[in-house]
Amino acid sequence: MSNLETANAIFYNKIQEATQDGEKLRNCLQCGNCSGICPFGYVMIYPPSRMIAEVRANRFEKILGTENIWMCVSCYACTSVCPAQIPITAGLMTGAKEELLLAGNVPSELQAALEYSQRYGNPLGESPRKRADWAREIQPEVKLLGKYRQPVDVLWFVGDYPSYHPRVQHIAQSMAKLLNALNINFGILGPEEYSDGDSQRLAGERGLFEMLAEKNGQAFNKYDFKEIITTDPHAYNAIKNEYPKLGFSFPVRHYTEFLAENIEKILPFLKNEINARVTYHDPCYLGRANNIYEQPRSLIQNLPGVELVEMPHNLKNSLCCGGGGGGMWLDGFQWEKSHVRLSEWRIQEALSTGANILAVACPYETSRFEDAAKNIDKTGQLRIRDIVELLVESMGV
Repeated sequence: MSNLETANAIFYNKIQEATQDGEKLRNCLQCGNCSGICPFGYVMIYPPSRMIAEVRANRFEKILGTENIWMCVSCYACTSVCPAQIPITAGLMTGAKEELLLAGNVPSELQAALEYSQRYGNPLGESPRKRADWAREIQPEVKLLGKYRQPVDVLWFVGDYPSYHPRVQHIAQSMAKLLNALNINFGILGPEEYSDGDSQRLAGERGLFEMLAEKNGQAFNKYDFKEIITTDPHAYNAIKNEYPKLGFSFPVRHYTEFLAENIEKILPFLKNEINARVTYHDPCYLGRANNIYEQPRSLIQNLPGVELVEMPHNLKNSLCCGGGGGGMWLDGFQWEKSHVRLSEWRIQEALSTGANILAVACPYETSRFEDAAKNIDKTGQLRIRDIVELLVESMGV
């Protein structure tokens, strides 16, 4: 076997070992569905179906010679339409990114985010000691489990962007106010919380993911709680589907699941009418990756004065905001290659419905869509709001 064939075999074996059903790579029908649905497939030299063909032909080195793999935003669209059920996103694409990282072929934006994640425990490069600063003005006080040292019903995994990003901190504050209003006994890890690591994993940094997961898992094990709720679908995906593989298994729900189950407690508080036409964006890691579609819509439909309208691409066929799989840290690179932004496509769809509000349920999306709306919606008629912000607005809290 030649050196190239050996390298190709090693790559294929990695996919098999790291991914459930990885052996299905050999079952590819070359139908092209994956490449056709990929939002950036048209600018890739090797979109998913062609990548599979090259791997099966022992020509993986051709893929390593390009940067186009970094156009993949790990949106799971390719995986969702594959008739052979090949784990394209978590297997092929993530594995190829890992090989590019090992070869040193990584855009500087992404490299910085990965280095920050390793050094500071978050991709924004912020101090871990400031992780709970967003909660300083919240009353009753948000409990830091390291300080509180008593059992809670809910451990709320806040996440990186709700902890540090100025716009997304407002979502975290809204969530805390809502949980307090419902008299939920909850606490947060604060400085003991690290990035969930899921986007870093999908950007090819498996070792970094395992380090971050280990730190979070050790923190979870220190405290007495009944369940975890997450603000971020990416954190939800990691804790539900990936952490158990490392020995950390805990009951976890995305906040929309938790609040939908408690809707009867919430309804008496919803006194202020929103009076808006609302459309909802399905996050990739809440929808396609984990099949959570109805709970967010249920919360929106229970808001007084709201009409829910759907965009042309919704549910399983939702468009991606462009932030997943390292996309949050590849905006410059992807713009240079494509001269389009996926978030702007989504804003155009939202405007086509006549909506006043684009509702979201992922902390990546608020700032991405607000920036996109500035370029697309010149009249400023479209507001971007997380579902929890809408609930708190109706409650008047």
